Amino acid sequence: MAPRPHWLFGDQLGPHFLDPRRDGPDAQAPVVMIEARSVLRRRRFHRAKAHLILSAMRHRAAELGDRVTYVRAETYAEGLERALGSRAVRRPDIHERGASPSRERGGAGGRLTVRHPTSRRALDFVGGLEDVEILPAKGFMVSHDDFAEWAGRSKGQALRLEGFYRWVRGRHDLLMNGDDPAGGQWNLDHENRERPPRGQDTLDVRAPWQPSEDEIDEEVRRDLDRWERDGDVSFVGVDGPRRFPATRREALSALRHFVSHRLPDFGRYEDAMLAADPVMSHSLLSAPLNLGLLDPAECVERAERAYRAGDAPLNSVEGFVRQIAGWREYVWHLYWHFGEDYRHRNALHHTTPLPDWFLDLDADAVTANCLSTVLAQVRNTGWTHHIPRLMVLGSRALQDGWDPAAVTDWFHRCFVDGYDWVMLPNVVGMSQYADGGMMTTKPYTSGGAYINKMSDLCGPCAYRPSHRTGEGACPYTAGYWAFLHRHRARLAANHRTARAVQGLDRLEDLPELLEATAQRGGSPP
Repeated sequence: MAPRPHWLFGDQLGPHFLDPRRDGPDAQAPVVMIEARSVLRRRRFHRAKAHLILSAMRHRAAELGDRVTYVRAETYAEGLERALGSRAVRRPDIHERGASPSRERGGAGGRLTVRHPTSRRALDFVGGLEDVEILPAKGFMVSHDDFAEWAGRSKGQALRLEGFYRWVRGRHDLLMNGDDPAGGQWNLDHENRERPPRGQDTLDVRAPWQPSEDEIDEEVRRDLDRWERDGDVSFVGVDGPRRFPATRREALSALRHFVSHRLPDFGRYEDAMLAADPVMSHSLLSAPLNLGLLDPAECVERAERAYRAGDAPLNSVEGFVRQIAGWREYVWHLYWHFGEDYRHRNALHHTTPLPDWFLDLDADAVTANCLSTVLAQVRNTGWTHHIPRLMVLGSRALQDGWDPAAVTDWFHRCFVDGYDWVMLPNVVGMSQYADGGMMTTKPYTSGGAYINKMSDLCGPCAYRPSHRTGEGACPYTAGYWAFLHRHRARLAANHRTARAVQGLDRLEDLPELLEATAQRGGSPP
């Protein structure tokens, strides 16, 4: 019997997605890949993101050679029709939104196989196709069934990261000495919050790995230029040169380079920011991980080997393992566990539209140096690390009461590593507290003092982090107090924010602060 064709999505590009073992596709199955133009029309993506995804897909197709049927079509449905030679028919009984990932979708005897997609929209689409077998998800360390087992033990308690992370460590024997965590502590965050070194514009570490573009990148750039010129699609941000891996070989080179040259210094400055060094010691592996070019297990196992060999300190390795085996897995599973309604959560009733300067990544319109610098990083690269995302970009949105659904969409579109499963929990839960505490115990925002402590961004700024009012008032400091005032009743009832709320009573200039904040409105700070 001939092997069934296997449809490979654009974020399933590593060899492990075609491994026929462990619930994989048929051995030597012919591969179908579809480049659907409608995906680029659906959102105004960052140009570098569109380039990276198309480059990675086309590179994978070139590697697969005659084994792949690579279709450039308007939609996935059209692409399947052309690839399979017959019309893809939707079953009339499957149109539900947000079905459970553990539910059987498709039949074991289907004439097409596909790995469980990473978005609800894609899962609904493939689940509604006739004669398709949906194989278990790949690219994550924890299966849906195993997560459901862990979550079932909570007995109605909130599903917090720390408990999940410790469970993953023990289950996968990561950084463990028998039943105990290596070094005797599960969490070394207290060692990973150092301020940036004084007097240095950059960290004294090896530069991150960089790819070299080839003829496939040139073809992608020509196509994107033509589509944009013809008015077919529209982008934000700057394209090129490509900064992230687009092939398995490049991804492995980036991983090896990080572990050998950058991991040792990763931990201590993990939360710090430098204007001239946006990458610091971060790995830049989120993009290849989310394209499926790397498997998370190989990343954390390689980091642990560096620790065991004495080549990297425990705090750096634990911080890296926490990001991948902890946070990344946690976010992936909460995306499915919370259900489709989570997308519409808005506990703080924030409805302000995103201003045009933010939508257009117009960093030059912004006076606040921290926000201008970070927005320029996003404009130029489609990436910045987790602290600028949370405490500069996300904090601005939270303080100004922007619509969390629109903020989620913005992060999805503007970051090279942004996907629906990535950004929905990260923004709705972690950044905007729109879920009211389902994911975190408090809103994450601050005044300018935190940014001043953890960066060199405030020194040359026109605003002063200690000023709440007046010409030099920091928009983050004023915005912080305005946010606390706006949600005083809710935050006073939260033990983690109650003390901060009490500080409102000591602000004699609160009326002036609130008036100035209201007058600024959506103008760039």
